[in-house]
Amino acid sequence: MTVSAGPARPSRALRAPEATRSNAVPAGAWWLWALGLATAASRTSNPLLLGLLVGVAGYVVAARRTDAPWARSYGAFIRIGLFVVGVRLLFSVFLGSPIPGTHPVFTLPEVPLPDWAQGVRIGGRVTAEQLLFALYDGAKLATLLICIGAANSLANPARLLKSLPGALYEAGVAVVVAMTFAPNMVADVVRLRTARRLRGRPAGGIKAVLQIGLPVLEGALERSVAVAASMDARGYGRTAQVPRAVRHTTNVLTLGGLLGVCAGTYALLASQGAVYGLPLLFAGLVAATAGLRLGGARSVRTRYRPDRWGARAWLVAGSGAVVAAAMIWAGSADTEALHPGVVPLTAPVFPLWPAAAVLIGLLPAVVAPAPPVVAVANPEESQ
Repeated sequence: MTVSAGPARPSRALRAPEATRSNAVPAGAWWLWALGLATAASRTSNPLLLGLLVGVAGYVVAARRTDAPWARSYGAFIRIGLFVVGVRLLFSVFLGSPIPGTHPVFTLPEVPLPDWAQGVRIGGRVTAEQLLFALYDGAKLATLLICIGAANSLANPARLLKSLPGALYEAGVAVVVAMTFAPNMVADVVRLRTARRLRGRPAGGIKAVLQIGLPVLEGALERSVAVAASMDARGYGRTAQVPRAVRHTTNVLTLGGLLGVCAGTYALLASQGAVYGLPLLFAGLVAATAGLRLGGARSVRTRYRPDRWGARAWLVAGSGAVVAAAMIWAGSADTEALHPGVVPLTAPVFPLWPAAAVLIGLLPAVVAPAPPVVAVANPEESQ
């Protein structure tokens, strides 16, 4: 039998190395990259830029995801995003919209409501302006979900938990249950649908979903709880005695830093808060980091093979940060291009340099170590 390794590849000097346990990109770098893309998506409602962000995330996932169970969750997040867009459109059709419009599409029977419900309507005239506004709004939220799905597909949940600071080990059990539930659920869905096909039963439709739903939820939760129990048996949550002054200082720094991070993030996501949002976010990160470093003195655990942040990991994380920073700056420099109007109806423009900044998010597809290539046997050559 002859084993074919596929088409010829470029020289080793021109491509990223094959991913191993020692050189794989840390999970935190993938999450920072995805959060950078999500931040960029939150700053625009231009469907062309949102589609470009989805394309960038999808290409990186296709190029760098592995065969692990959690890597299959990206498709589920795409379906969830499409469902969100559909629900947003339905709400706009049946519950109305404050957006005025002069291009009616159709008219639904309107339900009369009492006087105290002024400003709320059910049914009535549906205009093209309100549908377009709902489509832009839903597409923004769908893009955020798809970016988070990219992080779930690329980042190993166990390695992400291992990289947490020592002060957060007490919450390790809850984090593992939350981070492994969705990937396990997606893996169980694939397994059960395959089993139904082998038995000659339909794998699609509402009836099949209802029959698969409960076993999938039970199996995913049981596996997540089993992982959490094994972590608890290995010492997660055990703490050492530290002076009271250190504990109080840790609590003040951590709580103050997290409040600063929340306030700075909210300011960055707001339309007029980018000026004071960055300094507030930076100060919050510094305070929270100092608090977590002090809180790590309570941890009595050691780390086995800690993840090392090399140049490739910093490039992956930095590419997402550059995309977010460029989109934030573009939001203040060219608001009309990033937020196309719907009254009057106008076609969205394609801003060139914000689009070029989004393409920087493709950098992980080049610099991140490539997943191992599985050799496939060629049946024609084996005869």
